[in-house]
Amino acid sequence: MNLRLRPGPALLALVLLGALYVVAMVYAAGQTLLAATMLAITALALWVYSSARTYAWRYLFPGIAAALVFVVFPMVYTMAIGFTNYSSRNLLEFPRATQYFLDETFHGGDGASYAFTLHEDGREFRLRLEDADSGKAWVSGRLALATTAPLEVKLAPQDPAQAPLAEPAQLKTVIAKQKNLQALTLLLPDTQNKLVMTGLRQFGAVQPLYRQNPDGSLVNQQTNAVLRPNMSSGFYETETGERLQPGFQVGVGFANYQRIFTDRAFREPFIRIFVWTVVFSALTVFFAAALGMFLAVLFNWDALRFKGLYRTLLFLPYAVPGFISILVFKGLFNNNFGEINLILDALFGIKPAWFSDPTLAKLMLLIVNVWLGYPYMMVICSGLIKAIPADLYEASAVAGAGPLTNFWRITLPLILKPLTPLLISAFAFNFNNFVLISLLTGGRPDFLDTSVPAGTTDLLVSYTYRIAFQDSGQQFGLAAAISTVIFAMVAAISLLQMRFAKVAKD
Repeated sequence: MNLRLRPGPALLALVLLGALYVVAMVYAAGQTLLAATMLAITALALWVYSSARTYAWRYLFPGIAAALVFVVFPMVYTMAIGFTNYSSRNLLEFPRATQYFLDETFHGGDGASYAFTLHEDGREFRLRLEDADSGKAWVSGRLALATTAPLEVKLAPQDPAQAPLAEPAQLKTVIAKQKNLQALTLLLPDTQNKLVMTGLRQFGAVQPLYRQNPDGSLVNQQTNAVLRPNMSSGFYETETGERLQPGFQVGVGFANYQRIFTDRAFREPFIRIFVWTVVFSALTVFFAAALGMFLAVLFNWDALRFKGLYRTLLFLPYAVPGFISILVFKGLFNNNFGEINLILDALFGIKPAWFSDPTLAKLMLLIVNVWLGYPYMMVICSGLIKAIPADLYEASAVAGAGPLTNFWRITLPLILKPLTPLLISAFAFNFNNFVLISLLTGGRPDFLDTSVPAGTTDLLVSYTYRIAFQDSGQQFGLAAAISTVIFAMVAAISLLQMRFAKVAKD
């Protein structure tokens, strides 16, 4: 019987092997959670593309897989970090932190140091060590010195009968090969000491600084001090309670979430920043939507000339990249040289301190954000108004209604329903509008009564960023917990807004 392998299963098997290889590499790099996610997606893909019952899902699976990797996984990973003490002081996993201590060395044994010279031998090199006190010398075999991987090299006594070595290499050659030489561990035939490079012209005997006991504790072989891992604090600690760096990651449960709401240092700025975040998002959406709707209604007026030109000019703020507009406004609002203060000084004799006064800084943020947001609302409202049947306005005109009546009784009710989801998404976007805060104010001016970095113009997202990356502790676990709380708040607010919109509709 003639068997033929169809190209479909062959291609599927090839892709599967490639995916398993990538999963193995990710796992070997220490990313267990990501490897598990990728393995689950690979298994799901195998089932979807090999089963006849899941044929319809083959077209949806790429999008679902992308959502799992780029949306769900980062969300779950962030939530998981929120339950740990992950920070700049606790970066490593426990085995890696332990290995860090075990890799530390000190000059032990007889404390001997040996002068060395490097000699070229063709395209390779040979090492020569010499004991200045005894005059003994040892040489190595030919070494490529082309890698920084650890390598043990046994040396043999130099035989005067053998051909002499080449002239010692110059210092610049030694410096060029320094990293390769530092990867070498030299073993002499008449001693158990291991020699490593301790200077540009010498090798010295070293021993491990710490010895691990069966119970997991570490003993300092110089001082006999005992280090024990504390699985609550994430540090190796001495008997006196001194914590040694580096620390390691441990689970802390809901401790980070408790700090947000119970630790006064975090609770007070968190509540104030949360209130400002909600106010900022709500006012931005309201004013941007109101201004955009007003301009859309105005441009729908048939008697208005040059409507296309006006609409194009007013749409430009949306066409220009946001970060450019923000930086332009930062210059315009400059306290001393900005054009806005120069005009206000010429007209009214005032020069507001936009960046140092908390109220003015918040007002400046609202002005800039409304400027960036109203063109989008104007375009959306223009399209919605065009979809309203003209018969309604004609009937209204016959009844003698004016423009305001038309707006409140026809235009607004008919465009508000389809506009509601966009308003909710705009609120969620501005709730996390990190770029505006980062480029315009940086969250400043700061609160003067807090011990953590927090500013009067910070949103929750920029406050989280400062805790995670700008605080001296770089508390990633705490920042992840705050991010999770922000996500829950935005989701809850969005659900409530959608619920209210549904009630209003009914």
